[in-house]
Amino acid sequence: MNPIPNARRLRRSQTLAEEKLWAIVRGRRLAGFKFRRQVPIDRYFADFACWDAKLIVELDGPSHVDRELHDLARTEVLERSGYRVLRFDNETVLADPGRVAEIIGAALRLTA
Repeated sequence: MNPIPNARRLRRSQTLAEEKLWAIVRGRRLAGFKFRRQVPIDRYFADFACWDAKLIVELDGPSHVDRELHDLARTEVLERSGYRVLRFDNETVLADPGRVAEIIGAALRLTA
């Protein structure tokens, strides 16, 4: 199964929090690292992935309520694929995007 059409669909239907975070990380704006959106990794789509830093940023919105076990399993698969995973809920990204950028920047600097 080709994941590209699904990735494109997900990119076109971003949440407000995803739009805000994308504005922060796109175009190497954060510590010079390149991020991609809705990246297929194993059987999942990572919300944001930086291949060079092996870092994934996941945003948890309303669809993640009562899905903690699913999210844990997903994180485990992504970590087994060699990535570190940071998770933020949508409200945090919307309320304090600067702090979210600081946390991601700190994680990126760990790889430099």
